Amino acid sequence: MNALYAFIAVSALIAVGWIGGTEGSTRPVFAVLVPGVAILLFLAGLAFRVVRWAALPVPFRIPTTAGQQRSLPWIKASRLDNPSTTLGVIGRMALEILLFRSLFRNTRAQLRRGPRLLHGENKYLWLGALAFHWSFLVIFLRHLRFFMEPVPGFANALASVDGFFQVGVPPLYVTDLVVLAALGYLLARRLKDAQVRYFSLFTDYFALWLLIGLAGSGVLMRYFTRQDVVAIKQLAMGLVTFSPVVPASVSALFFVHLFLLSALLAYFPFSKLVHMAGVFLTPTRNLANNNRMKRHVNPWDYPVKVHTYEEWEDEFRDKLKAAGLPLERA
Repeated sequence: MNALYAFIAVSALIAVGWIGGTEGSTRPVFAVLVPGVAILLFLAGLAFRVVRWAALPVPFRIPTTAGQQRSLPWIKASRLDNPSTTLGVIGRMALEILLFRSLFRNTRAQLRRGPRLLHGENKYLWLGALAFHWSFLVIFLRHLRFFMEPVPGFANALASVDGFFQVGVPPLYVTDLVVLAALGYLLARRLKDAQVRYFSLFTDYFALWLLIGLAGSGVLMRYFTRQDVVAIKQLAMGLVTFSPVVPASVSALFFVHLFLLSALLAYFPFSKLVHMAGVFLTPTRNLANNNRMKRHVNPWDYPVKVHTYEEWEDEFRDKLKAAGLPLERA
């Protein structure tokens, strides 16, 4: 039911975007006001979450480790899985952010008849997540040509490499297919796997349907409908230069795409998607494990009045004697 409710919610967003792009009186609102508010919510919400995370006290080293800690010289330490230096932490974070190293080592446990508990590798989730994130990044960088003039050279280079196969006109971008396939797999996994479906919430499905709608509308615009690319760039450039214009030739489908993007930006800081920023501030990942080499004292500790056993014994000495209990000092 959560998947169905999320699908209905995203379908409602699509309908609102279509209506807003069809009605002439509402087009300026959906082309200028809605994206502007979404960008403000994105920046303010993301800054709030990052500042709040950064302010949380982490007095001790609590890294999650998966290898031998550095100790004696003749014991080989794991420099990346259990780093003890800043350089090792940088390497570990790079592998985590760029290649999802911890997810690559993910394992799956299943209870079979017998009963038998079986453990096995689960590389499909790692591959699907990696394909989605990298494809989405490439698509984002490719879209910079709509917001910048002159167009950066790397954006044109990415577009050339992405459309290397030159299938049809316009050229087919590989990342367009990969991102839809990866999102389809991630959604199917939540629907098919009973264990994953059990703890999947409405928000999990909503994010997936929203991303599928965003990518799907972009694919429809590029390969199946005729779009005025010049007018779209004029609108995008107007947004980033604070001189908004709403060309009449921009289609309603583009407004659906823009409205879904605005919804994603506004929703991003308040959802699980904000892990994009949170991974850099995770103490289980970004701290060196040097507990054996350095003593870490809580800087927020303050002196407290303690009641020692000797003081307690002196306070209740008469009662302890009367009860026949042994005393440390007669």
